[in-house]
Amino acid sequence: MNRKERFSGILDWFRTNVPIAQSELNFENPYQLLVAVILSAQCTDKRVNMHTPELFQRYPRPELLAAADIEDVYELIKSISFPNNKAAHLIGMAKTLVNEFGSVVPSDPDELVKMPGVGRKTANVIASVIYDKPVIAVDTHVFRVSKRLGLSDATTVEGVEKDLTKGVAPQERPKAHHWILLHGRYICTARAPKCERCHLTPWCRYYNSEKK
Repeated sequence: MNRKERFSGILDWFRTNVPIAQSELNFENPYQLLVAVILSAQCTDKRVNMHTPELFQRYPRPELLAAADIEDVYELIKSISFPNNKAAHLIGMAKTLVNEFGSVVPSDPDELVKMPGVGRKTANVIASVIYDKPVIAVDTHVFRVSKRLGLSDATTVEGVEKDLTKGVAPQERPKAHHWILLHGRYICTARAPKCERCHLTPWCRYYNSEKK
């Protein structure tokens, strides 16, 4: 089975069986999603969602977060992974957002990555989720699942993103990101993939080689 056939079968299954796929982070506007995605690095969405309500209540606008004391922000997120770095990133992001972008979250990933704490993955999440841009964010789940399924042989995040971009139609890329991510979060887990519950086995290179 070649890669094109894998893409075709896998995407068709998702279209039919998972017509709705979206972020599990709680947010009400682009600014809130930007904060939540920064916090979600190496942390579960569930834990992030536990802390963002108070954070958003305290700093409902980027102008307030930009002026925040780093210790105050730290206290609100201290049970999230790497709270010191993330507190600094949040304040730095807010300052850049206010001073360089007039408090409006940009839609261009190249502009988004100019803000502290915003890497390519975060930028692509914002661009695709908020602005429906034809980009695919590659996090650890997407990286792992894409390689297991045989959708990419790349050894870098950029390489996997390039392969997925080539294999997925532009209008479907934002949803495809969530399809693959959620599949990795709940089925194709890192340590013990639940192949017995997976409906993608007919096209999965991992299942049809290493598991048999």
